[in-house]
Amino acid sequence: MTLESFLQGFSSILWGPFVLIPLLLGTGIFLTYRLGFIQLTKLIAANRLAFFERKDDEAVGGDISQFQSLTTALAATVGTGNIVGVATAISIGGPGALFWMWVTAIFGMASKYSEAFLGVRYRTTDAKGEISGGPQYYLERGIKGPLGKFLALFFACAAIMASFGIGNTAQGNSIAHNLENTFNLPVAFTGIVLSLLTLFVLMGGIKSIGRVTAAFVPVMIIFYVGGALYILGAHAADLPAAFGQVFSDAFTGSSAVGGFAGSAVIYAVQYGVARGIFSNESGMGSAAIAAAAAQTTHPVRQGMVSMTQTFIDTIIVVTCTGLVLIVTGSWHATDPATGELMSASVMTSHAFSSVIGPAGAWIVTIGLVLFAYSTILGWAYYGERNIERLVGRKGVTPYRIFFAGIIYLGCTMDLGLAWTFSDIANGLIALPNLVGLILMSGLIARETKYYLSQDPKLTASKAEIDAFMEGKPGAIDSYEQTGR
Repeated sequence: MTLESFLQGFSSILWGPFVLIPLLLGTGIFLTYRLGFIQLTKLIAANRLAFFERKDDEAVGGDISQFQSLTTALAATVGTGNIVGVATAISIGGPGALFWMWVTAIFGMASKYSEAFLGVRYRTTDAKGEISGGPQYYLERGIKGPLGKFLALFFACAAIMASFGIGNTAQGNSIAHNLENTFNLPVAFTGIVLSLLTLFVLMGGIKSIGRVTAAFVPVMIIFYVGGALYILGAHAADLPAAFGQVFSDAFTGSSAVGGFAGSAVIYAVQYGVARGIFSNESGMGSAAIAAAAAQTTHPVRQGMVSMTQTFIDTIIVVTCTGLVLIVTGSWHATDPATGELMSASVMTSHAFSSVIGPAGAWIVTIGLVLFAYSTILGWAYYGERNIERLVGRKGVTPYRIFFAGIIYLGCTMDLGLAWTFSDIANGLIALPNLVGLILMSGLIARETKYYLSQDPKLTASKAEIDAFMEGKPGAIDSYEQTGR
């Protein structure tokens, strides 16, 4: 048995119908119920808070603004999963996979809210005075005893491993090969440039990462989505049929890879959920690390801001990619040179080019480079915060240097192996976090309900929040870890 076949087998079990798929969806549904469908009732208010934050909040705790925290988390999630990952899911699972991505996102918003809430509530400062938070802290602090400590340490170790998968090798590989296909740039050259650029940004810490992501994440999303909307406009007459195919194939199956009766539905669910979580990371706990660094007046408010990340990533960007692949027919297109199904790495470029021409491939390549590079920066921060949790500040600089060096390896390695490794790493960090979210769901629901009873429109000032929090029973205990 080869290493690749072993990893693929393990990934199939991890992301199969008995482990992560029911746990991810089940946790999201459970939290949605306990939080009163917060992702639907507070979505408009959450988006207003995310993009029109109050100026008097900017100096309260944290290392970066709420918007920079959002763009850092978006940087880590809006990556190759939004282009290559969507193409992989639909090419294997059929158009129905897009439906299961939506399901994962809708319920995942409750998970994303919950983990961001906990990230701020239990955050602390490291030896250098920088904010640290995330599952590696809140699992231990929120779940007393050996179980909490075990879950926290397991997450920290798995997150470091994941930072080299989802946040490094998979992203670098996609950047290098797309630049090679579009502009004939050697993968080794791309690897060297990416490694040096990444190291330069990382040495400035989270404030440097926050400034970079705040500057170009909104631009890159608008750039890519704008191209996709142009294509969808050109195929406006095909959109009703495309939506119909998405909904029908989610339950009947239309897999491009064929297989036994009913296997197409299994593929749709499995790849829709797996690639959906790869794209938006809801339930993985990673975004809580960026949320913990935000300047905010209350954990609920940052949870609301972080919740919009999943909406933007999946409901907007992933949907655009998926519909473009479907209306152009590229999801089941064959490669003229081989006669086989077109690879996921070039499928989206083919879809864009079929409508826009050669410029379409440029849009996808440039979009993918920006998406993937931003993911590298976001996950480098996630990894270093977990290194800091395990060995302290002394491990941060060596990690940054090693992380930047591994990018070169990712650019030159086999793409299939990189994706398989990333799927496994994603699953391993999700497991302890999902267990923690379930165990702490009572605390999350109780404190969220109290806050929203006082500030239902999320418009309270810092002084108003301080006033009603002082009147809450147990308020000092419940808010002592927020880094204020």
